[in-house]
Amino acid sequence: MSEDGLTSGVDRVGDAAASAIAPAPTTGAAPGATISTGPRLRRRGAAAPTAPEEPAMCFDRATLAYGDRVVWSELSLTVRPGEFLAVLGPNGSGKTSLLRALLGLAPLAGGQLDVLGHPPRRGDPAIGYVPQHAGFDRDVPLRGRDLVGLGVDGHRWGFGRLSRDGRRRVEAALEAVAAGPYADAPIGRLSGGEQQRLRIAQALVGEPALLLCDEPLASLDMRYQQEITELIGDWARQKRGTVVFVTHDVNPVLGYADRVVFVVNGRWAAGSTDEVLTTETMSGLYDAPVEVLRVRGRIVVVGEGSGAGFDIDEPHHFPEPAGTHP
Repeated sequence: MSEDGLTSGVDRVGDAAASAIAPAPTTGAAPGATISTGPRLRRRGAAAPTAPEEPAMCFDRATLAYGDRVVWSELSLTVRPGEFLAVLGPNGSGKTSLLRALLGLAPLAGGQLDVLGHPPRRGDPAIGYVPQHAGFDRDVPLRGRDLVGLGVDGHRWGFGRLSRDGRRRVEAALEAVAAGPYADAPIGRLSGGEQQRLRIAQALVGEPALLLCDEPLASLDMRYQQEITELIGDWARQKRGTVVFVTHDVNPVLGYADRVVFVVNGRWAAGSTDEVLTTETMSGLYDAPVEVLRVRGRIVVVGEGSGAGFDIDEPHHFPEPAGTHP
């Protein structure tokens, strides 16, 4: 483990059955070993070293289970402020459950999790949440700015008049996602991409330190996928906010993701895209032959349908395992 609290190279590959896939260490130390340089002397007159930065989140041998069904196990991962973490995997593999754990909605069965310096807690105002895209009824009596305003006072019962500061924050959030031109339109009459922009504004109106995004690109066309990814990635870089971005397809976030976590069948692997999304690592995670290809700047995963549950008609998506978890 390096001095900033992150494991060098592939962080770790874990398995619910305790049969780990061991990646080759990149530092010369054993996988998961702590590297210590010992105490350092400070010369007279030199500035005192800055205190270590508080991680945005830290999973320490964390296990999540629903009854006797283990979703993922022994997950150890530290994410620094300002990092963009992509969470990948097929349906039912535990991606959304990871977000629920961060939100304090899914208690761990074992291990420890700290979020922004404390255990997860429901309703944390320092966390913004962008849900999967789901259309609104065309006749719902709600304007775009009303939806964003719920991020300011949605914890209160009923609708009320926002304070001056609340209105300022709504306008700033609308401007941040370039949604001003349709902010007063009925939300049900807007396109899917426009609605998703407003959901992002709603998540950002509270000026969070951590933004959790649950499949925000689902059901959007390629143009809007690119726009939404850019909005979230640009926010992370400008505000030094931390992003956890759940997605089936890694390609839209390749230019933004600092690291990825891939979860499937109780196993997991964490590291950079080049470290995790390899034929060797993916075959180990699926316990079946998997080929990872780079084609014109895109990552494509292919394999034998009978062995790994692939839908080869959709090679841009990751394969579905034979047995899935909630």
